[in-house]
Amino acid sequence: MTFLEKVMHTLEEKEDRMIEIRRYLHAHPELSFEEEETAAYIADFYKDVPIDSIETNFGGNRGIVVDIKGGKEGKTLALRADFDALPIKEETDLPYASKNEGVMHACGHDAHTAYMLVLAETLAEMKDQLKGNIRIIHQPAEEMPPGGAIDMVKAGVLDGVDAVLGIHVMSSMESGKVFYRSGETQTGRAKFVLKVQGKGGHGASPHTANDAIVAASAFVMNVQTIISRRIDPFDTAVVTIGSFDGKGQFNIIKDAVTIEGDVRAMSNDARDLVEKQVRQMSKGLEEMYGVKAELDYANDYPVLINDEEVTGNVRDALIEANIPEVEEVVEVEAQSPSEDFAYYLQEKPGSFFYVGAQPKDKDWYPHHHPKFDIDENSLLVSAKSMAAVVAKYLG
Repeated sequence: MTFLEKVMHTLEEKEDRMIEIRRYLHAHPELSFEEEETAAYIADFYKDVPIDSIETNFGGNRGIVVDIKGGKEGKTLALRADFDALPIKEETDLPYASKNEGVMHACGHDAHTAYMLVLAETLAEMKDQLKGNIRIIHQPAEEMPPGGAIDMVKAGVLDGVDAVLGIHVMSSMESGKVFYRSGETQTGRAKFVLKVQGKGGHGASPHTANDAIVAASAFVMNVQTIISRRIDPFDTAVVTIGSFDGKGQFNIIKDAVTIEGDVRAMSNDARDLVEKQVRQMSKGLEEMYGVKAELDYANDYPVLINDEEVTGNVRDALIEANIPEVEEVVEVEAQSPSEDFAYYLQEKPGSFFYVGAQPKDKDWYPHHHPKFDIDENSLLVSAKSMAAVVAKYLG
């Protein structure tokens, strides 16, 4: 029996345990930067696992790094799984639904942690057969900028690492399939807050005031022309105004309005162009409407760019492994959400790929939805898929 066959067989025997762990984590979610109990649970899991080292609070935000040293010299692979949840009230009626009011694992990070814990345990038990080393990265705070990845990178989590890999389970993708893409794969992101300060007054005497709502409304309409008239039609970018704080009295001219916006772009050039245009349009309000425009613009997660060679190895490993639970290995289109795994890929070659997790026997809901759920078979598929890539590098 080959190394990979042994790993696959062991993972099959541990599938029920993966599901048990996932359900426990699902019932006990914690928000980004508040994952105290989850981090303790992860650290406790490794107490009886034959790992070579563990470091907690890595990067200062409860990150956990585990090292597994192989029996022979070789490359070092980093495998990352995130473990935070979202500020969402769960509406699934699952027997293991969230016990923490207003907090929910609505993105699948409970599944990421569950499969990774069992995979790490299995690899540690067979580490003498590894030609190289494994670094397990349990990362907090993926959901909330600035994210947990950037501080772990700054703290040296990728020192000595040759390549970094990650998986995301996807409720929008068909269960039983694994998806990959090389190059620009997920959007970069920015957020801006614009305060438009005018002069309040009586609705019957608009000439004595300076209406902040009028100026802010012009900005909302004009900012959409950035996408339609400034971005290359073959590039991808989105500007969303998610908040317009203009509520007041019906007969009172608003003194000030605060706008909050979200920016997504599939290239760094597009993201830079959007920022430049938003800044110009904000400044233009002052000239055109005589208001004061205070803009706070912050880029956070960069564009996620998968390394072509590493992604090719991922694809080949998945196909060659011929995993029974995987019906097809599919090249997928670029994904519009952002992901702080992109910070790892700025430092080291790597690949972030996807495991279909669409429930088969009920309606499916997108990530960040209060009724979000996954096909739990995706845990075993994730573990086996990552094991196949590990075996190709280190087996």
